[in-house]
Amino acid sequence: MDQSEKFSDYLFAKMGPPIIGNNDNECPRKTTDSCEAPIELTGFRKWFSENLMLLVTLSGVLFGVVLGFSLRTLNLSHDSIMLISYPGELFMRMLKLMILPLVISSLIAGSASLNARMNGRIALRTICYFASTSFFNALLGICLVLLIHPGDPGLHSSKISTSDDNKTANLLDSLLDLGRNIFPDNLFQASFQQAHTVYVPKTNIVIGNSTDNDTANVIQVLQREIHYRPGTNTLGIVFFCLVFGTLLGTIGGKGQVVIDFFSAIFDVVMRMVTCVMWLTPIGISSVIAGKILDVNDLSLVMYQLCWFIVTIAIGVFFYQLVVMQFIYFVFLRRNPFKFYCGLIHPMLTAFATASTAAALPITFRSMNDKLRIDPRITRFVLPIGCNINMDGTALFIAVASIFIAQMSGMTLGFGELVTVLLTSTAASMSSASVPSAALVLLLVVLSAIDAPVTDVTLLFTIDWFVDRIRTTNNMLGDCYAAAVVEELSKKELMALDAAVLYQDTPVTPNGHIVANGQNDLGRKTSLPDSVIVEMGNNGVTMPNGLILNGSIVDKQGK
Repeated sequence: MDQSEKFSDYLFAKMGPPIIGNNDNECPRKTTDSCEAPIELTGFRKWFSENLMLLVTLSGVLFGVVLGFSLRTLNLSHDSIMLISYPGELFMRMLKLMILPLVISSLIAGSASLNARMNGRIALRTICYFASTSFFNALLGICLVLLIHPGDPGLHSSKISTSDDNKTANLLDSLLDLGRNIFPDNLFQASFQQAHTVYVPKTNIVIGNSTDNDTANVIQVLQREIHYRPGTNTLGIVFFCLVFGTLLGTIGGKGQVVIDFFSAIFDVVMRMVTCVMWLTPIGISSVIAGKILDVNDLSLVMYQLCWFIVTIAIGVFFYQLVVMQFIYFVFLRRNPFKFYCGLIHPMLTAFATASTAAALPITFRSMNDKLRIDPRITRFVLPIGCNINMDGTALFIAVASIFIAQMSGMTLGFGELVTVLLTSTAASMSSASVPSAALVLLLVVLSAIDAPVTDVTLLFTIDWFVDRIRTTNNMLGDCYAAAVVEELSKKELMALDAAVLYQDTPVTPNGHIVANGQNDLGRKTSLPDSVIVEMGNNGVTMPNGLILNGSIVDKQGK
């Protein structure tokens, strides 16, 4: 097959990974009578083999729920509950173990495979998509909480305990901490610590006569300090890897060995994910059963806060089943529910672990292998979305802040609602992809509207469940963003592949194909380390002026 046929097949055939060599179940090209076609599974057996992992994961979720509610009647001791939760704890630790090498290898290999201009375009589209969906979720949450009005002032006198601890938080500190974490001063420290602002008491100031206790006044002043708390600063690592990978792709052949190194790391981690996936049923059932057993007065909590849970659930499922599918159909013009069904396995994992980051390895596998999204896009979008795309968190913060205001008897005007909308969007994009991180950010929004922050502890009793619901929104938002960005970047991706094809088999300015590094005169040719091509309506424009539209032609189109 000559070069023009290869390029024509690429442009007009369905994109997919090349098949190199013959598989064990594949007949050779020159078939004989003795060659038999491979046996294919049909009907129910084929469906069962393709969805075996999904079925065992779903069975693990159901078994965990049944086991948790069945054992609640036995009033198990704390040690017994700990032993039941222990397999789930090990499962979570194994998933979290692979997050850091997966994020580093995927971002460096993914951004290095694209040129700097391409990375900028994809990043801009990704950030705009994430900001728009977070803003819409916050607006959706405000509308739902005003319509349903789940806040009841009678909850203040309920049996649910509250705390008198008044934590100081404001939006300025949250945004400044976001910048400090994006630009870490120590990359190795960023792998296990995050910067955050705390208020510590300053030295007491005595005003008046210090010798007379009756006239002495003591004033306690709180002072800002930057401390470090345990936890991976994934945001800073993501930023460094994006810059490192983008510049790595600009140095040409000298950086290819480094790109191959990180690509190999990514492949090895994904093989490890395959092994861990078979432990999913045991781990998920253990996590869910342990959480159900660990909650005190479960029926009382569900009864008193049921309308808050219903409001969150309506918003999450409306966004998943209506808004997401509409966005997918508008941009891709395909059946969105087929794409949604392909994400059930990572969605169940995100629900069980309550962490988008913990489900990231399984999300990668589903997006690349099952849904066939371009790996260059998934390696770029998913790690970024894992840190800044928190659609479910934006909805939760908006609903929870107005819920607490309603419970306190406050009436919010239009200005306060706009404040909730903007601060919920900004706070959600600075949220960590760890369980219950939204409760900390909720303090920021409550402080912005002068709502009582002490009532946040009411939500701790149900956050173990609500956190799992909203985490599915976060995970699905990353996947749908990757699909939309891939569709919007299709021309650039094809142009980039055309540049690679052009480098593999060069073309002379006269339109003649170069063979074995020589031109039509037999002289050796040299190519630049990087080739920039343009994708227009007429086809792919190569550096020498050629327009490739299914075949290789010269400048005059002959």
